[in-house]
Amino acid sequence: MMALVKKLQDRYHYSLVVLKELVKTDFKLRYQGSFLGIGWSVLQPLMLFCVMYAVFAKFLRMSDGTPTYPVVLLMGISAWQFVQESTSVGLRAIVDRGDLLRKIHFPNYIVVVSSTIGALISFAINFVVVLLFALFTHVHFTWRVLLLPLNFIQLYIIALGLALLLSTMYVYFRDISHIWDVLQQVLFYAMPIIYPLSMVIGNNSLRGYGLLIAKIQLLNPIAQVIQDIRHNLIAPETQPTIWTMTSNPLLRAVPIVLSILILVLGVYVFKRNNRKFAEVM
Repeated sequence: MMALVKKLQDRYHYSLVVLKELVKTDFKLRYQGSFLGIGWSVLQPLMLFCVMYAVFAKFLRMSDGTPTYPVVLLMGISAWQFVQESTSVGLRAIVDRGDLLRKIHFPNYIVVVSSTIGALISFAINFVVVLLFALFTHVHFTWRVLLLPLNFIQLYIIALGLALLLSTMYVYFRDISHIWDVLQQVLFYAMPIIYPLSMVIGNNSLRGYGLLIAKIQLLNPIAQVIQDIRHNLIAPETQPTIWTMTSNPLLRAVPIVLSILILVLGVYVFKRNNRKFAEVM
């Protein structure tokens, strides 16, 4: 066992060193010249949360009516921003680091992974803020918080898979960035992030199909994992998940399988095309 660990350390030591330096450099450059610096990691989702809460929860009354809803909303926005940042920055990672990739020999995937880790650091900071809000609003934590590491791993798998896939496509098709910007907006409003899932289930205008539509929404792995995080951390009583809405094991497995397929597809497409990146760029 020790021999295997030693072999893996020797094989990936250089890659890990490069990855560490890229993450440090990217994180420093992101806030270089900014007066508030790293504070924007917290302020940006908080400002978006304030706008969303004022418009949708207070003005349009799109709330589940519970005291924990503000924390639920903030958690959803923070998780979505992690996916958005990982994919948006990861999409351009290869092209933006083209000169570096041509000068220094190291695995191309590292620049994409470094962009997702940078987003993960910001998400970790935001998660601390969410925890503080949860404590302030007297959220009752349950044993389900032990499941959160699995949720975060799944969320990262999705973000990394999408980043690898999009970064490969962007090398060949620059229009993919504009297409992805539109798709992000579609995904954002198609998922129960700024509105509670209970509004879909109990919506009379959907003619009794609310529950079915809610289940279809949760087949989206991003929506499923964000809802799982909210359920396990904040409000298991008021935040339904695919696990609580259906007993069908096949339906329950769909978002998990899709998460794995996204990563596998991303790795496959990236690995198959990465040797041509220098020629194309």
